[in-house]
Amino acid sequence: MAPDRGSTDNHDDMEGHSDAASVLSSRAQQPQNFTLRSLLLGLAIGTVICFSNTYFGLQTGWVSSMAMPSALLGFAWFKAVSRTLSYPFTPVENVLVQSVAGSVGTMPLGCGFVGVIPALEYLLKPDETQGEGTGVHLSLTKLIVWAVGICFFGVVFAVPLRRQVIIREKLKFPSGTATALMIGVLHGGEKDAKIIDMDNESEHEGSNRQVEEEEQRLIAGAPTQRRRQQQNVQAQTYGDEEDLGKDDQANWKGRIKLLTVSFGISAIYTLMSYFVPQIRDIPFLGMYLAKDWLWTLNPSPAYIGQGIIMGPATTLHMLLGAIIGWGALSPLSKARGWAPGAVDDWEKGSKGWIVWVSLAIMLADSIVSLGWLVLRPTIQLARVFGPRAKDSIARGTWKEDLRNFTHPHMRGYSPVNLNEPDHDSPETDGLISGSTQTRKTVQDTPEPDAPPEHLISNKVTLIGLVLSLAACAGAVHYAFANLIPFALTLLALVLALLLSIMGVRALGETDLNPVSGISKLTQLFFALVTPSGSPNAVIVNLIAGAISESGALQAGDLLQDLKTGHLLGASPKAQFWGQIIGSAFGAVISACIYKLYTRVYEVPGGMFQVPTAYVWVFTARLVTGQGLPPMVGEWAAGAAAVFAVFTALRIYGNSTGAKWTPFVPGGIAVAVGMYNTPSFTLARTIGGLINWYWRSWRKESETPIIILASGLILGEGLFSIVNLGLASLQVPHL
Repeated sequence: MAPDRGSTDNHDDMEGHSDAASVLSSRAQQPQNFTLRSLLLGLAIGTVICFSNTYFGLQTGWVSSMAMPSALLGFAWFKAVSRTLSYPFTPVENVLVQSVAGSVGTMPLGCGFVGVIPALEYLLKPDETQGEGTGVHLSLTKLIVWAVGICFFGVVFAVPLRRQVIIREKLKFPSGTATALMIGVLHGGEKDAKIIDMDNESEHEGSNRQVEEEEQRLIAGAPTQRRRQQQNVQAQTYGDEEDLGKDDQANWKGRIKLLTVSFGISAIYTLMSYFVPQIRDIPFLGMYLAKDWLWTLNPSPAYIGQGIIMGPATTLHMLLGAIIGWGALSPLSKARGWAPGAVDDWEKGSKGWIVWVSLAIMLADSIVSLGWLVLRPTIQLARVFGPRAKDSIARGTWKEDLRNFTHPHMRGYSPVNLNEPDHDSPETDGLISGSTQTRKTVQDTPEPDAPPEHLISNKVTLIGLVLSLAACAGAVHYAFANLIPFALTLLALVLALLLSIMGVRALGETDLNPVSGISKLTQLFFALVTPSGSPNAVIVNLIAGAISESGALQAGDLLQDLKTGHLLGASPKAQFWGQIIGSAFGAVISACIYKLYTRVYEVPGGMFQVPTAYVWVFTARLVTGQGLPPMVGEWAAGAAAVFAVFTALRIYGNSTGAKWTPFVPGGIAVAVGMYNTPSFTLARTIGGLINWYWRSWRKESETPIIILASGLILGEGLFSIVNLGLASLQVPHL
């Protein structure tokens, strides 16, 4: 009976893939893939997100693409004006809206306006600027040229990666998949949900079995228990996605209302905070701890919303970082005389002292995590090809085998089924069981893709990559003339391309793009290649890190969006050009927004402490051999060693599905809790606990609270523009 059952499943799978291919192909042919109305709406939504991300980025370094809220806002707008439309708003148009909005919204991070640029302008010492004074001051024109120059190469480089990570390996890109599901069900797409479910099954049967079981054998050795845990997690995930789809399709009006109400609450709080700024720092533990040790609470709805999105594990790890940094190390460094200045002094106070420790934790976490991303496929390849190579050497045929391997008969990007038996061996085919046939069909059947005319051609990709790299190099040397050698700029671009591959794979597998770790690795590498004693060593280090961060961020964002578009049948070409236009627009608008905020508010100051900029410049000083504050080296080394072990434990735990993994502190989260003041971390922790209550205690779908959180974030982000206007007009506080 097993072979018959497998045969039936095989037939159903083939029909499913055929239906999916038909739907996706027809969608890609629709003229609505690229429309002016969707482009303009995406730019408008992206501008709001850009303001929001600049505001929160300068405060705490937090930036989000807001993909799901963008899709929801796009749907709500066109639903509201549906009677005036000459043709209906389609899912592929919604994909374009959220792609463009995301590309505009993330430019404050991609162009360095929340980290590197403030560090260069406001935090450098006179001896680090080669006669530039206390910083490298950039005009608006230079900022725009820099931003436009740096914003394209990551987008173009993502194009050739698409077929590998989305079509062949079928990496999930969880946020992209969730956004696709939401768009599909908002538009009443029952077929979309089925296609996405089929894609999920294919991923888990294919990529998950090939990669995760291989990883399991490498470091766990408990396949049966691991498989049961994975099946439980997958079943829960698919159940949640199905519930999400039904809820959104039936209650989208309720979702819009929830978004609107949460937006309004946050907007009201933001206006109140201008006239009564004391509500941003509530001394809930008493005036002594608030004044002397900075333990206050900022009950900002936006930061509570950020905590909801981050989840309980991350926010509790941040709280642990705040307790270690601000509750233990800050008083210790002050009492021992290692940080004799005021607590809130970045240079001589404990605030600056503990940043070095948090920086060491981030570096340790980044090196171990990214090192594993490199090591894992290396081990997998060694396991696959090692025995063959050994046998080839033993038989003395290694030269011929190597020649056949490096010059195969087939070329191109067509999917290759390594597990397919030799067609010249019919007896081998006869040995395949029905269950194996089913597994082969799900795993090895090529993903249905858009028609060739809707894919970006190799010619466009090659020309675009050359032009974008040249534009980046030219922009760097226009904005930072004589501060970074041309050869080092080219080296930074090459390194950025290589590291962006690592970032894309991490994003596809874990939904986390490690751009911070990538930039830190670049800074570490450039400390080794920059001439010793170079007067511009810190500036070179910062610019190189910014280039790497930008490339990894842009490549990851586009592939996340391309995953969404792939699941819904949107034209990759339309998404690509939408991303290019959005990036160019976002580069210009983010430079202008940055200048607005920095002209009206003091940077660094009470409103914008730019902690990420301090992390950047402290990293540059650390890796270029500048002096450390007293005793910070010993504490930083100890913290790095401890969290390197913790990161390795988390990798092992994630690979085995261990239940204890969330209880092992994450290095990045702990470090963020240390370098941000407790007021922000406490608000995020409240949000994380709300997420835990809703998801774990009440067992509800995550969609409503994510929409709630998005409204809270966008409300404060947008109405910060009103506060900006009030501040520029010098309207008095109450």
